[in-house]
Amino acid sequence: MSDSKKIGLMLITALVFSALFIGIGLTANNYEYFLSRRVPKVLAMALAGIAVAQSSLVFQTLTHNRILTPSIMGFDALYLLTQTLIVAMFGGFSAYVLNAYLNFAISVGAMVVFSVLLFGFYFAKEGRNLIVLLLVGLILGQVFGNAASFITMLMDPNEFAAVQANMFASFNNVKVELVYLCLPVLAVISVALFRMHRTLDVFWLDRDNAISLGIDVRRVTQRALMLSAVLIAVSTALIGPVMFFGLLVTNLARELFNTFQHRVLLIGCALLSVCTLLAGQWIVENLFTFDTTLSVVVNFTGGLYFLWMLLKNKIV
Repeated sequence: MSDSKKIGLMLITALVFSALFIGIGLTANNYEYFLSRRVPKVLAMALAGIAVAQSSLVFQTLTHNRILTPSIMGFDALYLLTQTLIVAMFGGFSAYVLNAYLNFAISVGAMVVFSVLLFGFYFAKEGRNLIVLLLVGLILGQVFGNAASFITMLMDPNEFAAVQANMFASFNNVKVELVYLCLPVLAVISVALFRMHRTLDVFWLDRDNAISLGIDVRRVTQRALMLSAVLIAVSTALIGPVMFFGLLVTNLARELFNTFQHRVLLIGCALLSVCTLLAGQWIVENLFTFDTTLSVVVNFTGGLYFLWMLLKNKIV
């Protein structure tokens, strides 16, 4: 099957599950309320899926490693630390927690500032290896995670409950206003990444070959990392952290399409991610009747896939 047919099939699948989410149970009496709840929920899953998939794909291309995702840089841990500090300092019922816009702005702002400082450290010195950036991000992620765990141990149980609600990705309590706020931001970044697809293709040839072909590797890497950081920051602040999801969908997309062309991989990976989230959430709601959450299923499946990649030596 050609790549275009695979993309078309995934698009149809995404539309089918979107229709199932939105259309089932609608009547002339309840359609206004149901649509106001269901449409933002579907949009949130689509936006989060596209953001996580594209940021993970670009990150793996830049690092030449299929097991790395932006989560290794500590974004998930920083998000949890930010939410923990907000509750610890202002309380679980403060405006910084209850106001969706304010909480979203603080979370995204903290992660973007962290990205600027981290990438500024990396690009401040010529010739610094990308592994240094990954190690620094990994260490800081551990520091953030341990700090968040320490603070939660000192919390009042009621305040801890407010933090716990943000520890896992959730699609059941999506803030409508945030969905429509994130839509243009993610659209602009996705277009910017797609316009870089030819340059990203050259990155497969390694750094020295890319430089010899006239690519400004430093500038492109800096730009792509910042765009990926904004994508993952917005996605995490919108739905919460999903640890292994980017690893899972990007590697499945590479296996499915078996091509180096990012114009295919960016679209295919995004659609596969959206299909996975929509299908998974629909199964959780209708077959498991909310006995579990999608984030638990994704992390469990992604962890098993990660181990399978290690055992089969498929990491390149």
